[in-house]
Amino acid sequence: MFLYLSKLLPLFFYPLGLACLCLLVGLFMLWKRPRTAALAITLALILLLLSSNGWVSRLLVQSLEWQNLPLTEIPTAQAIVVLGGATKSAFPPRPTVDLNEAGDRVVYAAQLYRQKKAPIIILSGGRINWRGSGSSESADMATILTSIGIPEEVIVQEPDSLNTYQNAVNVKKILESRGIRRILLVTSAIHMPRSLLIFRHQDIDAIPAPTDFLISEGDLQELTSTPKSALLNVLPDVENLSLFTSALKEYVGISAYRLRGWL
Repeated sequence: MFLYLSKLLPLFFYPLGLACLCLLVGLFMLWKRPRTAALAITLALILLLLSSNGWVSRLLVQSLEWQNLPLTEIPTAQAIVVLGGATKSAFPPRPTVDLNEAGDRVVYAAQLYRQKKAPIIILSGGRINWRGSGSSESADMATILTSIGIPEEVIVQEPDSLNTYQNAVNVKKILESRGIRRILLVTSAIHMPRSLLIFRHQDIDAIPAPTDFLISEGDLQELTSTPKSALLNVLPDVENLSLFTSALKEYVGISAYRLRGWL
């Protein structure tokens, strides 16, 4: 039930869904209560303007991503754990599994393995049934890793988890069965704060190894590089709306997980 509810949250908490609700209220109230309609439309406009400008979206994403900056020297561990959400299944017309925006997770895990930072790679991620009947995310990630030369025997799959909490719980069982105490946790930088809290709540000694940074120093410098740039970043942009929504999703997730006692 929690999984289904978590997918309904965008309608009530995220800018696009909330703005649509406000516009619907405005539409129905337009003739009977024009002041209420005007207020709802104004609220929708404010929501979209705030969440789709570069200043707000980039700073909000930075507040998450820069909590765990890459270490100068990454220590060794007993396993590299990669969280799902980085692949697209091999449905036609794709010739094979594709990487999505978060695909850096898989590539970075391969790099860490080749740097001998850990002897095994644990891939954690299932497949939500209403999103198709393809292979699990862990299997998709394994396909990518073996295609770039990572030995199949060093890959361990965990194909049952459907959210970050289940990632941690199911990975812990694998770690305990193998006597593993210390891991490198690989996920997108924006997702790392929530992931790290959950894994450490499970008493897992997890060292953050973030990747897939959406906001760099260059992105922040762009905000103030010239007066024209500063002005342009105030204007609505769909990419900024996506960034804002991704960051808000993490903050909502942290709050929801805390309420459930998972953090």
